[in-house]
Amino acid sequence: QAFYAPQAADYDRFRERLLHGREALVRLMEILAGARVVELGGGTGSNLALFGQRLTSFEAVELVDLCPALLEQARMRTRALANVRVIEADATTYRPKQRPDAVYFSYALTMIPDWRAAIHNAIEMLAPGGLLGAVDFYVSDARGGPGTVRHGAFTRHFWPRWFGHDGVHPKPDHLRLLRAQLPDCQLLECRAPVPYLPGLRVPYYIFVGRKPN
Repeated sequence: QAFYAPQAADYDRFRERLLHGREALVRLMEILAGARVVELGGGTGSNLALFGQRLTSFEAVELVDLCPALLEQARMRTRALANVRVIEADATTYRPKQRPDAVYFSYALTMIPDWRAAIHNAIEMLAPGGLLGAVDFYVSDARGGPGTVRHGAFTRHFWPRWFGHDGVHPKPDHLRLLRAQLPDCQLLECRAPVPYLPGLRVPYYIFVGRKPN
């Protein structure tokens, strides 16, 4: 709260130029009308606009975050949407009353200290056959992994240091756990420019996995 409160009103302005792949995540998830949806680490609720008119077709949408200042922005943004609830809760422990059909993280796992618990909680809450989506920064380990990109030494060392000053921790472990838990998945590994760092491109992934029936 102390970190985000002073910047809550302008929080999305810079992030829109930095956080790539969110629209692609929404497309890949292909969430159907009548679905129950949960966003963990939803912040100001800016991602909900990416669903466009489909948002009102969902039965229920729950936006979960721990920061009151960001959630206040989310409440103002969604006050006209009867199917959206804004909830102050911990992504590692929150459980909706009914199992959702889709759960997603958008640039949240790199900021959640117990990210393993958040991933396990998301999978546990999902309905059988439900979708878990994630988009975030990452770096590979030195050897890469089966079917994944291997990053060079500069990438593996520079980006964790650069983001670490703001409490963002890109690492190979997030994607490794997601793939291990939900092997029935789609994965895109990409790079994108970063504001004020000309010539550099940060790695990010888009993951969509399906929970077994």
